Amino acid sequence: MERLYLTEEHEIFRQALRKFLEKEAVPNYEQWEKNKEVPRSFWKKLGEQGYLCPQVEEKYGGLGTDFGYAVVMNEEMERVGTGMVGISLHNDIVIPYIESYGTEEQKQRWLPGALTGDIITAIGMTEPGAGSDLANIQTTAIRDGDDYIINGEKTFITNGYTADLVVLVCKTDPKANPPHRGISLFVVEAGTPGFKKGKKLRKIGQHANDTSELIFEDVRVPRTNLLGEEGKGFYYLMEKLQQERLLVAIQCMASAEKMLELTIDYVKQRQAFGTTISNFQNTQFKIAEMATELEIGRAFVDRLILEHMKGKSIVTEVSMAKWWVSDLAKKIAGECMQLHGGYGYMEEYEIARRYRDIAVTSIYAGSNEIMKQIIAKNLL
Repeated sequence: MERLYLTEEHEIFRQALRKFLEKEAVPNYEQWEKNKEVPRSFWKKLGEQGYLCPQVEEKYGGLGTDFGYAVVMNEEMERVGTGMVGISLHNDIVIPYIESYGTEEQKQRWLPGALTGDIITAIGMTEPGAGSDLANIQTTAIRDGDDYIINGEKTFITNGYTADLVVLVCKTDPKANPPHRGISLFVVEAGTPGFKKGKKLRKIGQHANDTSELIFEDVRVPRTNLLGEEGKGFYYLMEKLQQERLLVAIQCMASAEKMLELTIDYVKQRQAFGTTISNFQNTQFKIAEMATELEIGRAFVDRLILEHMKGKSIVTEVSMAKWWVSDLAKKIAGECMQLHGGYGYMEEYEIARRYRDIAVTSIYAGSNEIMKQIIAKNLL
């Protein structure tokens, strides 16, 4: 299928990135899973090669690339493993907040380090008592002269343990009515007194993606760390969630395509009852069904990528893609594991890791139930 938004330059970039990842990431990925983080040394290598935040303007050290490069980056990282998602979060979710809403001083202060790997970023939205219900967050940032004092707790934070910089969602007006009008964004740096990181959380999948709790106890940050305008945080989040959810769909498509690729290779080799299991009608039907559904998903996601690159608002369609493609990827993981038989349940087979890694995609970036609510609200 021709992908209209990808040029020859994008494909040259893909080949260079794939070669880099095969050398620097693939051989080390199993150890990263055991350590529950992608090491800072790898982030530095990414920075040296220009693979961190290439979309950033040249005056801050970036390449000024279009979203097509982010698509390629996400697909190639996903081919290595879903635990690489923290790099996508840094490149395509956190840094765009600073690019869009930061002052010139803030951009000069933080963007260059984000491109070299000296600064790893995270975003603090989810709390123990507030996930998809962002308007109900309890973390506060109360004005005190030229500073704000932050108190609260965040959980399930990707890159949380290694982050040097966190874009933090806070309530600057706890009495605001409606509540979302009291939300603001702050940039909080690691090492700020009162800012503590919890231990790495134990997850059933995505082990190489470090995830932790963040605790804020009377953390004093200067007014210059406010990102954008006070009280506009919720609106900023809504503007950026379109891209975040599209990225989940892109990652799920890449993962599902990789799972089918692995399974086709496996069934052609696996022998049973005197022949390869690829010769069984059930196997053939399952492969045909999955390949067809992936073609449908690819056509839809590619159309949305093209429209997103044109600057169109596709909130409804992105919500559709996020829930449908993540559910499809989970379904394909199950079907592919089944076709691997008992070996599919063994950790040394990649399908086992992908089966456990894909599960959370229907939960993060807004649960699939929330996606359906958004769709219905926009249609009814």
